[in-house]
Amino acid sequence: MGMFQILVFVSLFVCFASLAGGIALVLRSKQETGHVEDRLANMTANRGRGGGKKKEASTASVLRKPLEDAPGALEEAITKYLNLSRFIEQAGVDMSMTKFLGISGGLGTAATVIYLITTPLKLAAPAVFLSVAVLPLFWLYMKRKRRLKVFSSQLADAMDVLSRALRSGYSLPAGLQLVGNQMSAPLGPEFAKCFEQQNLGISVEQSIRDMTERVGNVDLRFFATAVILQRQTGGDLAEILDKISSLIRERFKIWGQIAALTGEGRLSGIVLLALPPVLFLTMLKLNYDYVMMLFNDPLGQKMLVFGIVMQILGAIAIKKIITIKV
Repeated sequence: MGMFQILVFVSLFVCFASLAGGIALVLRSKQETGHVEDRLANMTANRGRGGGKKKEASTASVLRKPLEDAPGALEEAITKYLNLSRFIEQAGVDMSMTKFLGISGGLGTAATVIYLITTPLKLAAPAVFLSVAVLPLFWLYMKRKRRLKVFSSQLADAMDVLSRALRSGYSLPAGLQLVGNQMSAPLGPEFAKCFEQQNLGISVEQSIRDMTERVGNVDLRFFATAVILQRQTGGDLAEILDKISSLIRERFKIWGQIAALTGEGRLSGIVLLALPPVLFLTMLKLNYDYVMMLFNDPLGQKMLVFGIVMQILGAIAIKKIITIKV
């Protein structure tokens, strides 16, 4: 592929990307007014008491997002198959889905163009694009995982604070506000948002349900279930929160023991999965023509595909062995 063909490829990509972006913006501008009007109508309809579950859910959606952040056609199409916006929200990243996808596509395109210019092997260009384009998603996954881990570590202390607040005479909404003010991020802002929602007319049960959907933590679902049942049937909520707190701490102890027991397996998996790519790059540097037989020879191509498939199956098998659910 010559320099002229590369320039044509880049120009076509930029043209199609601009065309798709323009269509998406037009569709978004047409839908934005309707979305804003619907959400304002839902918020106005729920200002009275006794709104019902459907109205409360609509009001909660208004509170979660600003009015100018109406979803476009691209966001709606992707959300049908992957709730990427919720994934971004759980990671604590202040970024729209469209911007995130644009960054991923831009990085993949830039890496592919550099690869085509500097490397004579053109067949691996799609693999280069996918490998680089998926890096922002991997970064988002790691950031979400760290945030949820911190949230889980804070939850036991939050249950203790809320339990002591209830025993001191605080109401449940006031206890949620206390937790939101005293606890640091990411747990504090989530409880503060929960208090703000119920303070604007949404029931406490619905606001807690919305918080569990935003965070996606199993222990938080225990808390939500306990609160909803206590509000419906009565009982000592402070005692229930103490038991949830002790349960969370016991689970963390078990997780520590599992991490210690599976450490050898995790290290072995890292070495086994990293060895083939490192060996491939080493041989590519030492003997380029020898490695190129994997791409030029039909049998070598089959062996390469077989090796990649077995590598993926091995990673899945190791992940299954070292993953123990608590």
